[in-house]
Amino acid sequence: MPVPSSHVYVRVSSRKNKTGQVVRYLQLAHNEWDPDAGVSRTKVLHSFGREDEVDRPAIQRLITALSRLLDPADAAALTGPAELTFTDSRPMGGAYLLDGLWRRLGIDTAIGAALADSRVDAGRVERILFALTANRALKPSSKLAATDWIAHDVHIDGLPQISDDACYRAMDALLSVEGPLAREIYHQVADLMNLEVDLLFFDTTSTYFETGEPDDPVARDEHGHRDPDPQAVPVDDVRDVGFRTYGKSKDHRDDLPQVVIGMAVTREGIPVRVWSWPGNTSDSKLIRQVKDDMRDWSLARIVWVADRGFTSAGNRRYLQRGAGHYIIGEKLRSNSPDVQTALSRQGRYATVTDNMQVKEVTIDDSGDRFVICYNPEAADRDRHTREEVVARLSELIDGTDAHSATKRAELVGQISTRPGLNRFLRVTPTGLLRIDRAKVKTEARLDGKYLLRCSDPHLSAENIAVGYKQLLQVERGWRDMKSIIDLRPVHHRLEDRIRAHVLLCWLALLLIRVAETTTGHTWPATRAHLDRLHLITFTAAGGTLRQSTELSKPQRDLFTALGLHPPKKIIEITTTTTTTTTTTTSATDDGEPTHAPVA
Repeated sequence: MPVPSSHVYVRVSSRKNKTGQVVRYLQLAHNEWDPDAGVSRTKVLHSFGREDEVDRPAIQRLITALSRLLDPADAAALTGPAELTFTDSRPMGGAYLLDGLWRRLGIDTAIGAALADSRVDAGRVERILFALTANRALKPSSKLAATDWIAHDVHIDGLPQISDDACYRAMDALLSVEGPLAREIYHQVADLMNLEVDLLFFDTTSTYFETGEPDDPVARDEHGHRDPDPQAVPVDDVRDVGFRTYGKSKDHRDDLPQVVIGMAVTREGIPVRVWSWPGNTSDSKLIRQVKDDMRDWSLARIVWVADRGFTSAGNRRYLQRGAGHYIIGEKLRSNSPDVQTALSRQGRYATVTDNMQVKEVTIDDSGDRFVICYNPEAADRDRHTREEVVARLSELIDGTDAHSATKRAELVGQISTRPGLNRFLRVTPTGLLRIDRAKVKTEARLDGKYLLRCSDPHLSAENIAVGYKQLLQVERGWRDMKSIIDLRPVHHRLEDRIRAHVLLCWLALLLIRVAETTTGHTWPATRAHLDRLHLITFTAAGGTLRQSTELSKPQRDLFTALGLHPPKKIIEITTTTTTTTTTTTSATDDGEPTHAPVA
């Protein structure tokens, strides 16, 4: 007969032994209704024996084993202390792990040191900045929505709730110490993770704003920052511009105002610095500020790796200052004599990997080295794409010889708006439309190839090619910034807030990359596991109990891989007269724990 769970209870019985001592015995019992007698009778299900000899750990193991059959929230409610009501359950795993990394990497101390001489409460600002960073990594939202997320949907260590005004003040404080803070964070992260910084990758992107109006122009310095003097007169048109303004969009939205963002990344994919500029800033103007800003970071020999937008002679000379070197991609379709000469040189390719072959060619005695890289798989893709484009163009122009000159001119105008097709269109002197076979042949020579220019005399051709290929780490960073961290939409209008927002996205990407590099798991997979680790709250008239749910094996493995202690079972016990707060520990990689109160 099924036993009604509501009638199960622990029965206490007492008796005296031979010495006269009163001994209490515990029994698990329930009441059964006797229909014949018309009374309720007690039935003992299990006897635990003497109260002072009960095997309490065995009972706890039994309860734990049974609770695994239940939903985590229900299990927490049933296993909670007597007379407590289950009132809240919220994810804590993601924020707890990110906070452990934040502290292990020394970002909390770096922020405290940077703000030590300011008038703000450095400790509280640090907690708010971490919360906003965690929000970007876990559930990106506006700052107003983030305040609600902090109060109701996550457990942030030392920050039960916050206002949006406090978030904005913390962002202002972050921007005020951007330079020294970035330098200190870099050194702490580099030392802890033993980063290799002989190659430093740099690239830019843009992010647009869903608004039709750019910012009003203001006077700016050579680095794109507003001149603090309100009476300052711009030196030229480039420095008389709003922050959100029109420019060449890498998102193909030239119709919307934008800002330009640059990022420097190590060969391991760790982002070490981020910059923001007005939306009309060209790539060639940015590399010099990047070089200057990192000049004082006490870095050893650095080879800058950059894309084709930074290949001007002025930029190359600038990167060589202070014994620096560069690996820069060249534009194959340019009319540069160096490019044409390099492509015309004969020689054998050496196989680096299954999908990459390299050939170094000598052009002159300038000191620059040129390496042609060839990818057979990319060559097949390029050829297939070109054949499809030529086929579409042939369909458009077939039979047009019979059309009037006006109609053919209209078709030429339509094709001109489609660069892929227009590249292979040739108009004869008599106005007839043809496939440019010479252009097709020229393009075929470039299939699967790219050309690199390097100033370092010691790097092998293979290292030059592999180093440039790692520039994809920056491109992956841009993808994650725009998808996982939600760089866009930017819920800010003021320039300083936009700049601070970009910094928060950088800090979130930094934590994510460290987690991915150390554990070998993608952040979405890690975040999914951690979201299942909850903080459970029980309340009663006498106080509150907060505890974490049981760790799963994947969750425990993540903490172990990162050298962090998982959260303790009991997080906080509060009574009407006293408050007991447990202390969690997150270990550094040398085994030294750093303590952080969880209340």
